Amino acid sequence: MARVLTLSRSVHHWRPLWTGTTQAWVRSMSSLEERARAMFAAAVEGVQPDSVVRRSLQRNGDELLVGDRTFKLSNNLHLVGFGKAVLGMAAEAERIVGDHLVRGVISVPHGIQETLQRHGKMNMLLGSSSRIKVMEGAKHNLPDPDAQRSAESIRELVSTLTERDLLLVLISGGGSALLPAPIPPITLQEKQDVTRRLAAAGATIQELNTVRRSLSLLKGGGLAHCAYPAQVVALILSDVIGDPLDFIASGPTVWSKVQPEEVWGILERYDLSASLPSSVKEVLNKTRPQCEGEPKEQPQDLRDHVLNTVIGSNAIALECAGRKARELGLRSVVLSPGVCGDVRAVARLYGLLSQFACSPGKKPPPELEAQIIQLGPKVGVQSWDLFRTMKQLGDGREEGWCATCLLAGGEPTVQLTGKGRGGRNQELALRVGLELSGGGKKIPAVFLSGGTDGQDGPTEAAGAVTDGEMEAEAKSQGLDIDSFLSNNDSYTFFSRLSEGQRLLLPGLTGTNVMDVHVMLLPPPSPSE
Repeated sequence: MARVLTLSRSVHHWRPLWTGTTQAWVRSMSSLEERARAMFAAAVEGVQPDSVVRRSLQRNGDELLVGDRTFKLSNNLHLVGFGKAVLGMAAEAERIVGDHLVRGVISVPHGIQETLQRHGKMNMLLGSSSRIKVMEGAKHNLPDPDAQRSAESIRELVSTLTERDLLLVLISGGGSALLPAPIPPITLQEKQDVTRRLAAAGATIQELNTVRRSLSLLKGGGLAHCAYPAQVVALILSDVIGDPLDFIASGPTVWSKVQPEEVWGILERYDLSASLPSSVKEVLNKTRPQCEGEPKEQPQDLRDHVLNTVIGSNAIALECAGRKARELGLRSVVLSPGVCGDVRAVARLYGLLSQFACSPGKKPPPELEAQIIQLGPKVGVQSWDLFRTMKQLGDGREEGWCATCLLAGGEPTVQLTGKGRGGRNQELALRVGLELSGGGKKIPAVFLSGGTDGQDGPTEAAGAVTDGEMEAEAKSQGLDIDSFLSNNDSYTFFSRLSEGQRLLLPGLTGTNVMDVHVMLLPPPSPSE
């Protein structure tokens, strides 16, 4: 069973506060940039680990409430977790359940406690009397022996639970690397080698996950199996487009039956079956080992013993940003929380949408609509979302709406052609800035792209803010944009442009629900 919590509420009768002209809008570009930053901050704040747990987990005496489900508390609650945001989630969960927590083990990134303390995130740290054991591992976001020891401790805890116990599982992005538990006799190195060779051969993420699950004790529902017959409640902070439960941290609480023939088919497709380690062949030729207490057959009531709830996601972050936009006097339109694909195509989409919104007259040219729809499949946005967005932008023109905030999120990709410093958010902002420059015809829009974890690539920035003045500004400072782009050096570009004032520098946020895109669009120009 799965649930997704939402913050949605009706805004049908909202009216915009911005009633200025396009000229006044252009004169206020600096304050508009501050509004974009405020909306990004609101998006990040809305998916903080402690706040999402607090919204989804409530205690009423000796009862624990999760959505519309109620669970009896009787000093019977155990807690495990794994992921980059899990430390903050665990701290808040322990504050809520109090003495009913018997014990807990969480697997978190190497150095995270020291980093959070250095950034003053004391609310995301456990107290000195905590009953939760913190184990660090997965240095450089890769499975390692420390993470494997953490996974074994988690497995040992859940394997001892009984039908009177309640297991609270906290999951966030990065959880897969922090929960490596290869089925013996496979070693961690052997499992990594197999998945690395598959990835190099061009296997899809679905194929990689299928093979990972078949070689793991805990992924693909293995953790829930080991916890049976205890009741399992999983609170999930999603960093995957569409929030597919079996993808987030490889689905340790989601039942996923993997047939050996399916796995062999994938390995043979990429010519790897003959060169597999003997340990991998041995595991694939026999059934998955049983955990203590786990039934040999998987009954329906095993699934009934698991509640999976997505408590934080990109969509929720966009809802929070939209609410902030309305507070700031802007009309909010959400495009999609699933924008993906090559960053160049994504930048082109935003360029076309800005042209659509800012075209003079009552109706944009019909060819713009066709170009936007054509880009949809390349950037992961469904046609109906594009039609809906253009209709909302069009309705705003006809009804006299003024300034609009277009919101989206997701995780575009960058083709690496150089050795510079940067990330997908900064490169997207740079490319959108060129789109807004319009080949000499500037579009008076402001665009922000930022990673909700506070880090974009190997840089200290989360992203950047740009507008139609960026290209002229760069030329005046002797910066060759094409050279920076070809070297994937967007961080250096924005660091040098106007002394780095366009960089987005929120610092470590303690959460991660992919990226947030904010585009502020001015009132449409009157027809000439």
